[in-house]
Amino acid sequence: MTPSDSTYKPFAAYKMSSTIKNLYYKLSPTSSSFSVPTAKKPGTFTKAPTTDALFPTTDPAIDGDDCLHDCASCSVKYPSKFTIDENEKLYGHVKGWSTHLIVATGKSDWVRDVADEKGSIMEAVDTSKVKPSNGRLMLSASNIPIPDYSDHSTTVLLLPSFQFIDHVTPANTPQLISDFINTGPTNTSPLPQTSAESAESSLPPSLPTSESSSADPAPTTTTTIVPTISSISPLRARPCPHKYLILLCSQKTRDARCGQSAPLLRREFERVLRPLGLYRDLHDERPGGVGIYFISHVGGHKFSANLMIYRKASAVTKSKEANGQVDGIQQTLDKLKVEDDKGDQVVLDVNKVQEEEGNGEAAQCIWLARVRPEDCENIIRYTVLQGKVLKPERQLRGGFDRCKQLVSW
Repeated sequence: MTPSDSTYKPFAAYKMSSTIKNLYYKLSPTSSSFSVPTAKKPGTFTKAPTTDALFPTTDPAIDGDDCLHDCASCSVKYPSKFTIDENEKLYGHVKGWSTHLIVATGKSDWVRDVADEKGSIMEAVDTSKVKPSNGRLMLSASNIPIPDYSDHSTTVLLLPSFQFIDHVTPANTPQLISDFINTGPTNTSPLPQTSAESAESSLPPSLPTSESSSADPAPTTTTTIVPTISSISPLRARPCPHKYLILLCSQKTRDARCGQSAPLLRREFERVLRPLGLYRDLHDERPGGVGIYFISHVGGHKFSANLMIYRKASAVTKSKEANGQVDGIQQTLDKLKVEDDKGDQVVLDVNKVQEEEGNGEAAQCIWLARVRPEDCENIIRYTVLQGKVLKPERQLRGGFDRCKQLVSW
């Protein structure tokens, strides 16, 4: 259901009225979200010594008092015996990774070690003689539906390139690694300098032709290299249409709390996202919005619930003026009619905003733990949409920011 549906009714915390501009002003990035430190040696990534250095923390003076309060209208609750480790320090203890491969399996739970799932892409990646050459690969199974292909292949999602790659089989997994993973951007490769370059870098590779094979110019950036694919290869890449991704660990074979928390958090995220026009279900490929996927164990189940938020470059770097002031979202809202001539309410068509933003790579990943349903509303408002962390001392495990060239490891 989208905001244009006649049955659409926003929830109480987001009453769409003449004050809608104020709401979206709060949702728009602030200049603190875009602060980029004085450049080090170009292309050099360093460890952020503190949480604030990596991701800004919400500030009531800037974000309003709402950032101090959990959702009061949340009706979703964890089971009474849902207990986790609340004492161990989180930040700075995540093992670094360079790329993230998410395999469509159509399931939300798997064998204890997904690489042991017989006949799976996860097993094929683990046993392949061709190994990732650009750093550590994080491998996750997911509940993304398996496409109904005649060749019984599946789809994978590759990050940070934000690309879906179709027709993947165990047999062509080595080519997946060599032609897509090894030639693509990593969490520690600089972003393309312009949004146009970012959009170009995310276009699916084409088969070589006699007109383009030798005349194409060399890549102008150091992040994404479009692979040259053999004409007999079935592998095809296409941009992931979502602007944001929320990945929830749901593997109850590793810990029952993950299996309990993931569906509850997804339900609450959906409740918050629908009135904003940003919710995308597993079969929804409209441009923009937030894709929510269940994935296999990522570590730290004693800190359940774990979730990873990937944010596209357009969410972080677009519409930055030279003086550091950010006006991108406000400009976009001004193009849309938020009130009619009489000043009556008009619900924004957020999809129009998203369609104009093109493709792009992930600029950030914010990895949170100890997430509870009452956190979901503000996680959407501030973390997903603005890149700000609400409770860094309790919830932030780590992540990366390719704009700042900082990582947590």
